[in-house]
Amino acid sequence: MVLEVKRPTMSNNRRGFYVRMKLLHRHAGLQQQEKKKNLCFKYYKWLLWFSLLLYFLSSCFFTHKPIPLSKTHVSESKTVVSRALFESSNSTFIQQSKNINRGLLKDLKVYIYELPSKYNTDWLANERCSNHLFASEVAIHKALSNSLDIRTFDPYEADFFFVPVYVSCNFSTVNGFPAIGHARSLLSSAVQLISSNYPFWNRSQGSDHVFVASHDYGACFHAMEERAMEDGIPEFLKRSIILQTFGVKFNHPCQDVENVVIPPYISPERVRTTLENYPLNGRRDIWAFFRGKMEVHPKNISGRYYSKKVRTVIWRKYSGDRRFYLQRHRFAGYQSEIVRSVFCLCPLGWAPWSPRLVESVALGCVPVIIADGIRLPFPTAVRWSEISLTVAEKDVANLGTLLDHVAATNLSAIQKNLWDPDVRRALLFNDRVQEGDATWQVLYALARKLDRSYRTVRLPNQ
Repeated sequence: MVLEVKRPTMSNNRRGFYVRMKLLHRHAGLQQQEKKKNLCFKYYKWLLWFSLLLYFLSSCFFTHKPIPLSKTHVSESKTVVSRALFESSNSTFIQQSKNINRGLLKDLKVYIYELPSKYNTDWLANERCSNHLFASEVAIHKALSNSLDIRTFDPYEADFFFVPVYVSCNFSTVNGFPAIGHARSLLSSAVQLISSNYPFWNRSQGSDHVFVASHDYGACFHAMEERAMEDGIPEFLKRSIILQTFGVKFNHPCQDVENVVIPPYISPERVRTTLENYPLNGRRDIWAFFRGKMEVHPKNISGRYYSKKVRTVIWRKYSGDRRFYLQRHRFAGYQSEIVRSVFCLCPLGWAPWSPRLVESVALGCVPVIIADGIRLPFPTAVRWSEISLTVAEKDVANLGTLLDHVAATNLSAIQKNLWDPDVRRALLFNDRVQEGDATWQVLYALARKLDRSYRTVRLPNQ
């Protein structure tokens, strides 16, 4: 007997329910997938908007101009990030500038005339000749002579010709100051010698020849301005290049020649010795310092007003002020006073420039420049507006108030810029040319005047 087992059949109702449930499940899955897609779309949309916003904000941020030094005290805490970015990009720019400068000097060649010793080395018998404030004429000669990558012994491959004549070492037996009354005749004799024995002066009329005039009024070779202006620059030098400490921002007959403003000479060895004993960031217990000539009655027997009465006003106004350390007498160790000072007054003397400019910078004391219209050395290397103060001669009676304001605002920013070793290096002459030092800055200035070089410009056009 065979039993037939029948498979139960699904009723129509149950079958319909099953189909509906299946369809609903599929529809729910589709809805869930759609929701996921919508969520992803919204997420990517917001991410896109956020990325665009970040891009525009960062663009504005990176192109924001740095805050001027005079305003850094206003919102210093809010500008830390932007200042750091600026300094980073600025350091890149400085490095690029250094590379460009190296490129300019790479092939520069200077020929030094071998003149009889009466024009230069005979004067070195007096030790002061190579150490006093006018000694840049000696220092530049020595540095170029010792730098064989710059110096050439073949005059036909020279871009410039250096004429080493020392005119500042004839010290007066009366007051010990350099007497430069012989300067014109000595220089004229040297020019006559080189133009008679070499062809290089005559072919360019001296336009690629370099002289040093490191005295009060530069190439006019006189210590009194009226007489210097009256005499003017010797005719035989008017086509040459003059390296001179004198420079002003207005027309003046004593700079009516192609010229480069250079710093007065300060011994780098003496600066290093001072800094070994007194570090830059050490205690500065002198607020405002000046040591030098300050006449109580400024009109002297010659009828002239020394320092245009500026130093007299300083003495009369502030000699009784405890914040001002003013001394009228010489002191051999005065650099130890500078390195202990916050502000160093640099008023004009007979001429607008002063060795105090270099000494104060080298020893980390903020120079207070009081000399209307002065043109300062190497402005591309030394950003004077960021490391010094300039006070108009007419405002010298308000000096205390002006220094108080700076001390209460951006003094720390000025000191930070001032203590950069590159700034000190740019104003000091060494026995050999060192990258960035004062002689290097002179060469860089000459490299920018290659249009005056006969070899560089004339020969290719012949």
